[in-house]
Amino acid sequence: MSLMTRSIAEAIGTFWLVLGGCGAAVLAAGFMADIGGSNVHIGIGLLGVSFAFGLTVLTMAYAIGHISGCHLNPAVTVGLAVGGRFSFAEVPLYVVAQTVGAIVAAFLILIIASGSPGFALAANSLAVNGFGELSPGGYGLIPALITEVVMTFMFLFIILGVTDKRGTAVAGGLAIGLALTLIHLISIPVTNTSVNPARSTGPALVLALNGEGLALAQLWLFWVAPIAGAALAGVVYKLFEAGKPEPAAMPATT
Repeated sequence: MSLMTRSIAEAIGTFWLVLGGCGAAVLAAGFMADIGGSNVHIGIGLLGVSFAFGLTVLTMAYAIGHISGCHLNPAVTVGLAVGGRFSFAEVPLYVVAQTVGAIVAAFLILIIASGSPGFALAANSLAVNGFGELSPGGYGLIPALITEVVMTFMFLFIILGVTDKRGTAVAGGLAIGLALTLIHLISIPVTNTSVNPARSTGPALVLALNGEGLALAQLWLFWVAPIAGAALAGVVYKLFEAGKPEPAAMPATT
């Protein structure tokens, strides 16, 4: 398919990732509900949000994997290019499409969340990524940087492995979705889990446009670290690529 068609698929897929993952964090992670006349705090919590992100990738892997490859993530696109699985010439349009999809989803989450009487916009709203005061666990810059590099490295390494022609491609979408779930279970307390510059850009930009600019000021980390981790994985996985076949042995002579 044309590059434009594939990029549109990437925009839709990334829209779904941010709407499903960040939407679950904003709308369903924890909220008050009237049950039997009493206000009860319920929600899906960290485990539910982690699975929400994983499920978005899993569902889109089978929806658009055959169209665009289902990157949904600028870091994945760059990592695949470094690993020799994607054309560097096509990276820019994929990245733009993914980022636009994420921004549209973040705006939609804000519109929906604003319909709740108890919703108040703050610097850490919309499931933004961050460190310091924006980190759910109060983690600083260095732990956040290390976490994002390592988590994205492992994510891309897994993607390269399950999409290897020698691997079990039929279960690739499931493995990648579960990998993203595990990554969120590990790193939500540290950075609220990015491993995806587009996912970080959407909420940060929407908050900045509404007067909350701290996440946007920290956004550089969530472009640099994931892309560095993914590019490193692309380089490392090449060590495991099948090499040229060895020449056939010469027949024995008598």
